[in-house]
Amino acid sequence: MLYYALVFFIIAVIAAAFGFGGIAAGAASIAKILFFVFVVIFLVTLIMGLVRR
Repeated sequence: MLYYALVFFIIAVIAAAFGFGGIAAGAASIAKILFFVFVVIFLVTLIMGLVRR
């Protein structure tokens, strides 16, 4: 999941460099959503691992 967030971030940076503002904004928002989903899943698994012990 973090890999896909990074890929969309790189796409956003490249699109912004070439002047494609709409594509860059869309890719950046997708990357942001994927990153926050990754953080939530990471925290849930971390808490579940601590609870099991």
